[in-house]
Amino acid sequence: MTENRERVVVVGAGLAGSLAALYLARRGYQVDVYERRPDPRSALASPEGRSINLGLSARGMRALDEVGLLADVLKRSVPMRGRVVHAPDGTVRFQPYGVREHEILHSVLREELISVVVDAAEAEPAVRFHFGHRLVRLDRDTATVEVVPTDGGEPVRVHADLVVGADGVFSTVRQQMQHGLRADYAQEFLPWGYKELTIPVGADGEPRVRLEALHVWPGHEALMVAHPNVDGSLTCSLFMAHEGPVSFAALDTPQAVRDFFDRHFPDAGDLMPALVDEMAAHPVGHLVTVRTAPWRHADRVVLVGDAAHAVYPFYGQGMNSSFEDCLVLDSCLAAHPDRTAALAAYEAARKPHTDVLADLSTANFADLRDRVHRIGYTASATADRILARLLPGRWVPLYAMVSHTTTPYADALARARRQDRILRTAGAGLALAATLAVAATVRAGRRRSTGR
Repeated sequence: MTENRERVVVVGAGLAGSLAALYLARRGYQVDVYERRPDPRSALASPEGRSINLGLSARGMRALDEVGLLADVLKRSVPMRGRVVHAPDGTVRFQPYGVREHEILHSVLREELISVVVDAAEAEPAVRFHFGHRLVRLDRDTATVEVVPTDGGEPVRVHADLVVGADGVFSTVRQQMQHGLRADYAQEFLPWGYKELTIPVGADGEPRVRLEALHVWPGHEALMVAHPNVDGSLTCSLFMAHEGPVSFAALDTPQAVRDFFDRHFPDAGDLMPALVDEMAAHPVGHLVTVRTAPWRHADRVVLVGDAAHAVYPFYGQGMNSSFEDCLVLDSCLAAHPDRTAALAAYEAARKPHTDVLADLSTANFADLRDRVHRIGYTASATADRILARLLPGRWVPLYAMVSHTTTPYADALARARRQDRILRTAGAGLALAATLAVAATVRAGRRRSTGR
């Protein structure tokens, strides 16, 4: 890493902001991180029921490995070798994620992961965290920010050389950086929200279901997924509409909750002894997609993570793509001594692919909700895995490219579409050959019957 005396202000001490601070410090910058919430390692910062567990995959693993954190994170995770699908008819089916040993995901609690990253960044002499400080003003041309302590203290003006906006889907940095410019911005809320629930360990201290897998309860009106934890419990995320006949709003009594689970997830209710209490106590979270441009201003401001590209959680790539931002930004800063060129190269390298990820995440919502338990989906996934095993490196399923490689998202989708065309052409060829064979057999039979 090069020695650099310039100063960076990172706004947001979440996963992306804390990892970005670590990368920037190791590149030689002096880094101050401002976060409006309390220290995420404190009990005050962990309100129950607001976190979707994280599935760490190849992109996030690579970004963590580059700064020496991967081994520590994996110690705190549970490997997920596939998904267990609990179909509405009561059948249960295991679907492996890949065909090779490394093609798995790792389930990790958000608070565990953020603690590891913040600890590592804070251990750098060049990094200082300032929790309980809210950004109120950004001067994009001078990289100056004004922050206010959330306890009511006096505003503080901070002058920097670069401001990194890592302040999430409703980013203040993004809003003030783009104000008055020719900027594109699109925000889409899914009509569904989510609520966090728990499958605790059994009375014997053992997991109630198979642990090394993501559990999925599909359904057109509601969907639930459960990530395993190292203590043998599972953290569930229930997804359904905010309003309507089948919705969070309709589950307004204990009996309504029990009836809903009996009807939609008949094998799940008994796994959650605190179900009714958690449904009443835990808040409903929102699901948002954000697409925007530009991601940077001159050599002074740049966005990372959800501030640049929030996506729905249904492909498990939100955190992984945010970590990949930090890695790519670091490599662009290394490759381009001129920071304006570096930030432009970073946006050019990332935005087309995160736009594709948004589309993939939306499509996978429909798959998890409506298709994952159906025979056609299972057969197609099986055919993909067989071809991947028979043609290693030459045939790679889309899910494997997204989750188990660092192939850029748009490149992965383009290759998957080429493979689909080959498979359809081959299928059509086989169908034609079978039809011609049947026709030939019929003609031969007629000739024999007529003596010709």
